[in-house]
Amino acid sequence: MSGKIGKIFVDSAIGIPLLGRVMKVVSSLKSLKNRHPDCRIVRRKGRVYVICKSNPRFKARQG
Repeated sequence: MSGKIGKIFVDSAIGIPLLGRVMKVVSSLKSLKNRHPDCRIVRRKGRVYVICKSNPRFKARQG
C-alpha cells in the first residue's frame, strides 16, 4: 500500500519514499490509450501497459 504525502509518494508499510513516477493501475486501458496521440499499448511479461515516451505521466498498467 502506498499513500501520498504532499508531493512525495511513501510506501505506508515501511515508510520509505518511492522513487520515480508512479504508474496508474486500472481495470481497462480503453480510455487511457486516447489521452495523448503518442500513447501506445504494449504487452510485456503477460501484462498490458500504456506507454507514452513524449509525456511519461500517462503511463498505466492493466490489472
